[in-house]
Amino acid sequence: MKVVCFANNTVGLESVRHLRKAGTEIVALVVHEPAKQKRTTEIIAAANLPQENIFTASQLSDAATLEQIAALKPECGLSAFFGYILKQPTIDLFPRGIVNLHTSLLPLHRGSYPNVWTIVDQTAAGATMHLVDKGVDTGPILAQNQIPLFPDDTGLSLNQRLETAAVELLQSNWSKFVSGELQPLPQDDSLASLHRASDTANIDRIDLDATVRAGDLIDVLRARTFPPHRGAYFEVDGQRYFLELKIEKE
Repeated sequence: MKVVCFANNTVGLESVRHLRKAGTEIVALVVHEPAKQKRTTEIIAAANLPQENIFTASQLSDAATLEQIAALKPECGLSAFFGYILKQPTIDLFPRGIVNLHTSLLPLHRGSYPNVWTIVDQTAAGATMHLVDKGVDTGPILAQNQIPLFPDDTGLSLNQRLETAAVELLQSNWSKFVSGELQPLPQDDSLASLHRASDTANIDRIDLDATVRAGDLIDVLRARTFPPHRGAYFEVDGQRYFLELKIEKE
C-alpha cells in the first residue's frame, strides 16, 4: 500500500517507523512548518524519502503540490500528531482515506488537549484510530484502546501514556486496516465534546474567593501541570502566580 504520512513529534516518528517496519511504502511526507516542528529531523530520516517528496503543511494549499502528491498514486494517508486541519482537496487524494490517531476515546474530547479535559471532566482515557473527514476528529472510528486514569496523573503524565497508547493502537491495527479487516463505525455525536486550544483559559485562572469542591480544584491543577509550560494561576494585586501540582503516592 502506498501511503503519505502527515507526521510530527514522537507519535509521528514512531508511526513512520512502524509503517517502514511493516513494509508499507511511504511515498511522501508532510511535516509541520519550521516553528512548530518537533522531532522532524528524525521523522525525515525514518521516512527515507527524496527531498522532492517531502512537503510542509502550508504547501498543501498549493494545487501544484497536490498534483505532485497525486502523481505518486497514494492509496491512503496517515496523520500522526499532525497539527493542521486537512482540507477536502487533500482528503480527496486518497481512495482509502486518511487515518488519524487521536489521544481520546472519541467522540469524547475532540480537538485540542484531550489529556487536559480527560482529567478535568473525569472521563475514560484512551486513544482512537479513525478516518478523517471535513470535521475536527469527527470521522468514522476504526479502533480504540482504553487506558486507566490514575488519581496521581497530571496533564504531562497522562499525555505521555496517551501517546504510548496511540502508537500501540497503530501497531496493533495497521495491518488490519491494510487488509480491510477494520470496519469504520460512525461516531455518536450526541456523546461528543469539542475543545479548542483557547478553552484552557476558562479553567486556568483560580478565583481565590470562589467556593469549589476540593476534588474539582485538584483535577484542574493536575490537568494543567505540564512543565515547563505554564497553566493554572491565581492573581494578587494584578500579579499572576503560576501553579504546578506535585502528587506523591503513599
